[in-house]
Amino acid sequence: QVQLVESGGGLVQPGGSLRLSCAASGSIFSAYNMGWYRQAPGKQRELVADIRSGGLTNYADSVKGRFTISRDNGKNTVYLQMNSMKPEDTAVYYCNAHNVYVNYWGQGTQVTVSS
Repeated sequence: QVQLVESGGGLVQPGGSLRLSCAASGSIFSAYNMGWYRQAPGKQRELVADIRSGGLTNYADSVKGRFTISRDNGKNTVYLQMNSMKPEDTAVYYCNAHNVYVNYWGQGTQVTVSS
């Protein structure tokens, strides 16, 4: 069992930055692939970025060059650094941990990009 707690969401102006954190507990963090997803009102949840247990990363085209995912296995935490933010980045952001057997979600954190 893995528990995921996101933090760092909030209101930011267009062009600004935020860093999301997801603290994991309850299992061997380093063994899981970790990801950030988001869901805007009226839209399906979509992958933003993920990072494999070995460190390989993958990004949605809409955030490439602006967002960076990273993990600190010593702190059981995954991060999402978001720069040059746009109004269309507004969504609830969810942390995900998964392997071939299980799939865990955090409760989500709201990110709003508005002037």
